[in-house]
Amino acid sequence: MAKYKAYPEYKDSGVEWLGEIPAHWNIKRLGQFFDERREKVSDKDYPALSVTMQGIVPQLDTAAKTEAGDNRKLVLKDDFVINSRSDRKGSAGVSRLNGSVSLISIVMRPRNINPKFAHHLLRSCPFQEEFYRYGKGIVADLWSTKSSEMKNILLPEIQFSESEKIANFLDHETAKIDSLIEKQQQLIELLKEKRQAVISHAVTKGLNPDVPMKDSGIEWLDSIPSSWEVKPTYAICSDSTEKNTDGLENNVLSLSYGNIIKRKTDTNFGLLPDSFNTYQIVKDGDIILRLTDLQNDKNSLRVGLVTQSGIITPAYLKLSVKHAITPSFSYYLLHTYDIFKVFYGMGGGLRQSMKFEDFRRLPLLIPSKIEQESIVTFIDKKIIKIDILIEKQLQQIALLKERRTALISAAVTGKIDIRHWRAPDEQTTTEAEVAV
Repeated sequence: MAKYKAYPEYKDSGVEWLGEIPAHWNIKRLGQFFDERREKVSDKDYPALSVTMQGIVPQLDTAAKTEAGDNRKLVLKDDFVINSRSDRKGSAGVSRLNGSVSLISIVMRPRNINPKFAHHLLRSCPFQEEFYRYGKGIVADLWSTKSSEMKNILLPEIQFSESEKIANFLDHETAKIDSLIEKQQQLIELLKEKRQAVISHAVTKGLNPDVPMKDSGIEWLDSIPSSWEVKPTYAICSDSTEKNTDGLENNVLSLSYGNIIKRKTDTNFGLLPDSFNTYQIVKDGDIILRLTDLQNDKNSLRVGLVTQSGIITPAYLKLSVKHAITPSFSYYLLHTYDIFKVFYGMGGGLRQSMKFEDFRRLPLLIPSKIEQESIVTFIDKKIIKIDILIEKQLQQIALLKERRTALISAAVTGKIDIRHWRAPDEQTTTEAEVAV
């Protein structure tokens, strides 16, 4: 922020979330800038929209669908829409489209405020915190803010020309930051693809490119090293389940993005069972598979390797490997099967889920124990380097997002003066005119 100047004179706004504001700005209640839009419509007449952290967009495929298609709120272009629930904090924006949203959202029609400026002001972190501070509910960390409370929130009143300048500045600067974030994310995806290629090649082809190969006999895999065996899962894995009957084990684990992690039980109110006695006990070296909802969810990573004793939901399938295969190699192999989408289409029922009976004949590749250990060591070394690179990119993205958030907050609350800011192309044009 050092390159931006402050306004020459400030005054106390009397509003905690705004702090000091430029001396020529005023303060008014939100209700003096917006009228609430309450008209109910059908999504047959007004296309369904999603209220997301990226703004108001055509309804996402992942959005929860209901039968209330004819009981939605009307949204017109330039309306501001915000999700009233605190667990959707940040889901808001000025709509560029006509459409309809869920009744859980609050829709506001701008009356005495620049919609472009409102988009940044009401999506800023300070305003979002202020908005949800008025929320009420009986569940911890899950409450809703009413429109009547929202209308009482105090906002800065500034001249249209100045608000237009702020909005244009933020549009330009956030677009640059978003472009950098997108490039970092693309690099992360390439690194993830490389990571998976390293794993899948090692567990299906081995490390020596010169060894003789043979037909695998597996539909989705052509050839494997001739010394490797192919055996059904039941021959080298068991699915014995030990329940946490007496509740002696309290280390709750969960499968998240292909990793088995320790689950926090003190911050997941409403999402945990009353008792963990029905959970299954797992130990270091067990393989966990989530083989539910195979029909709808084709993106989640479904395989994890347990590295500590604990308990996990009985909805997951637990495999304990026998002497013919090491836990780490079996994990990398089943992880590759997951990425290759081998599990999809194998399940049955409405949600296409699988039990061990459905899974037991799945063919597994079995190199010698020595080769398994060599493959695991090779993979571990390779992916550590890749994971370090991915983490660096994630850190860069986090810094860029922090800068984006801080820049928006500073501009809409008057902490930086950009009244004389001009877009680079405007500066170039002016300089050319002067030269002539």
